[in-house]
Amino acid sequence: MLNISHLLRNYINRQILVTIRNFLNTIHQKSHSLFLFITRSESPSNGHQSSSLDPPPPPFDSSEPSVPISYPIKSLQDLESLVYFDSFHYPFNRSSVPLQNAGFPDRPRILVCHDMTGGYVDDKWVQGGTNADVYAIWHWYLIDVFVYFSHNLVTLPPPCWTNTAHKHGVKVLGTFVAEWDEGSVVADKLVSTKESAHMYAECLAELAVDLGFDGWLVNMEVGVSKGKSCNLKEFVSHLTNTMHSSLPGSLVIWYESVTIDGILRWQNQLNKKNKPFFDICDGIFVNYLWTEKYVKHSAAVAGNRKYDVYMGIDVFGRGTFGGGQWKTNVALDVLKKFDVSAAIFAPGWVYETDQPPDFQTAQNLWWSLVEKSWGISRNYPKVLPFYSNFDQGRGLHISAEGRQVLETPWNNLSSQGFQPFLNFSNDSNSDTIKVAVNFKEASYSGGGNITFKGTLRNGDHFIARLFRSKLLLEDFPIHITYSVKSEENSLIGLLLEVSSATKETKFVLVAASRGTNRFSGKFSEVIEPRQVKKQDMAPGWIVQETSIAMNGCTITGINALCYRPESKNRILRIQSECSQDSTLTCVPAEFFAVLGDITIKTSGQNSDFPPSSSWLVEAQYLKWTSNSQGSKILDVRISWKLKHGNVSLFPKYNIYVEAKQTNGSPERRLEVTRKYLGSAHMEAFFISDLDVPTGTDSLKFIVQVCSVDGTSQKLDGSPFLQLDVENK
Repeated sequence: MLNISHLLRNYINRQILVTIRNFLNTIHQKSHSLFLFITRSESPSNGHQSSSLDPPPPPFDSSEPSVPISYPIKSLQDLESLVYFDSFHYPFNRSSVPLQNAGFPDRPRILVCHDMTGGYVDDKWVQGGTNADVYAIWHWYLIDVFVYFSHNLVTLPPPCWTNTAHKHGVKVLGTFVAEWDEGSVVADKLVSTKESAHMYAECLAELAVDLGFDGWLVNMEVGVSKGKSCNLKEFVSHLTNTMHSSLPGSLVIWYESVTIDGILRWQNQLNKKNKPFFDICDGIFVNYLWTEKYVKHSAAVAGNRKYDVYMGIDVFGRGTFGGGQWKTNVALDVLKKFDVSAAIFAPGWVYETDQPPDFQTAQNLWWSLVEKSWGISRNYPKVLPFYSNFDQGRGLHISAEGRQVLETPWNNLSSQGFQPFLNFSNDSNSDTIKVAVNFKEASYSGGGNITFKGTLRNGDHFIARLFRSKLLLEDFPIHITYSVKSEENSLIGLLLEVSSATKETKFVLVAASRGTNRFSGKFSEVIEPRQVKKQDMAPGWIVQETSIAMNGCTITGINALCYRPESKNRILRIQSECSQDSTLTCVPAEFFAVLGDITIKTSGQNSDFPPSSSWLVEAQYLKWTSNSQGSKILDVRISWKLKHGNVSLFPKYNIYVEAKQTNGSPERRLEVTRKYLGSAHMEAFFISDLDVPTGTDSLKFIVQVCSVDGTSQKLDGSPFLQLDVENK
């Protein structure tokens, strides 16, 4: 358990620090422990580039309201005082998606250690940014543990990574790093006494539990005196025990660099010199310069804990077994052979080195090598309701029911939907239809979709893997809804793989009736959905819906089936004509279709949004300024809470603003303009540098509540805050 006296002391220290901070602000001292140096022009909401004649921007005080950011802790002083909790940014950095299953698979695992240009790049903007080319990971079904890494003392994962990883069932770790000369000073203080080791361990545990991530990678790349190595063990042991008692299922993993004697000497294997650390935590991250002999030895030393041995693979190469890069699978194959786990370091190599032809394609091909070597690590969905709009948390637009609400580039990794298990190949002739998540085509919901583009013969069909699930169905029907936009001769249905209670496998096709009669002999059941009419839906989109009763069965796969709207008799006639006349060729025709989203839920899981009056919406940190053109500029934090009920059913909120203007005509007609501002994944949103047009009387901030099943509350019935414009 956390040490109560220590927590009390930290609380008192925080109150003292508030007083000190106010004093420092008064005399304009810029203390390293209180200020994070970020220029305002870095904000994604401010496109102004300073000229050489502009005065230098003021330092950014983390206690003052501004665009929410993620940042590391850089000193033991700040760690001990827990001054981080006094930051304006702290509540925005708490993850909002809990890990549904804290258990760990009893098999070899894949740990991915993020290392992207030092960390805290585009992902530091908690509410998202304007770079659609942001680095992202979407192959979560191949990953068990994600480590957010930087070369700072305490690396706190930005909540966007924790949110999307947790959604897919992946654990997330922060990093504690001591390295170089500064790290030696840190280590001396850290292990100076048993009590200091315990105290810093408890601070790290408190941060992880409060911010909602799952533990720590401990990377000590400095030596300690032999007399203090026992206190280093105390630090690792106490951190592990405190994490376990505070957060069941949490992890502490030791990076092997310091031996039990306190000497900085990488072993590149698990052996007697580092096993004492392995014995007191949840796993060891072995350095990259191992050989096949070292892997075999490490597995033997670990005994029944060989899955807790994570052999390092540096994707940049740098002496790693197999050479990394496009040969990372060579090392994975060896680790698979000896039944140990893998730690893949810096998969952002694909992004940082601009691998051709483009990041999206190269990333898919690189991860396909991991899948080919290792196989799929996890299945989803496992619980209902299930919803995916295939959003990667970045794109060129954002849509709601097919209508665009944002037409500019954006990113927010917290908005990632469940990512599909698409197959990828470097063979241009492997598939007649190419399947990919697409940002350029119009989306039905969010900023992503799946496009199916290629050629298909009449009478043929094409099946694409979407999800590998483990969805146990209860004694009530399930409702399936999906949206499609396609050419007239290009159709898409859903093909479900179903396992019965007796382990019998059958295939159930859900597809529109045009041309599906030919599938009656191919699949176990063919179900025709009904077309749903939605008043606000953009033209071109079709929403299909059906109910299926499969009591006691398990859906093990969700696939897309591409086909032509041809009857069985016409197909037989075409095939006969082609076979009788060799001069006729059944030339494949162009095929193009877009899958917008998928929902699977039960009848009892229909969205029931609380009325607007059930919410309390408030404005805080309100600040009015004027620009050089005389327009008003507004900074404000909008927060909301449900007076009674469970907000966990609402993982996301879309934020809009309506500006009301009375023009100067005799009729004084009221004009209302609406603008999409962004999405929030907590019950607050900070609005920065909002340009309020001259003549605006009032602003109405609308908080559109979004449900776990993908539905959204109507804007007219959503919670809102009305704000009069100051001195308009």
